Amino acid sequence: GASKGGITQLTRAMAQEWSKDGINCNAIGPGFFPTELTASVFANADLSAKLAHCTAIGRNGLVEDLHGATIFLSSPASNFITGQTLFVDGGFTAK
Repeated sequence: GASKGGITQLTRAMAQEWSKDGINCNAIGPGFFPTELTASVFANADLSAKLAHCTAIGRNGLVEDLHGATIFLSSPASNFITGQTLFVDGGFTAK
């Protein structure tokens, strides 16, 4: 949606400004995860299943699915990555 597009553009702009000072600027674009804001959707089994079907993996996200991306972007393994949004969405954006 528009908010993820805005975050992606903000991340790129921040990278342009801050990377020269050694600050990498990246973001995580999460898919559909259970949170307080999405509790009503997950309470509706049909709607939750419909959203899961929209992903290439065929399921909605679990909070644990975000851990690897967070660790990667926080580690030296991502030292040459900046201005990027890593989508952790089960392939939703790939469909």
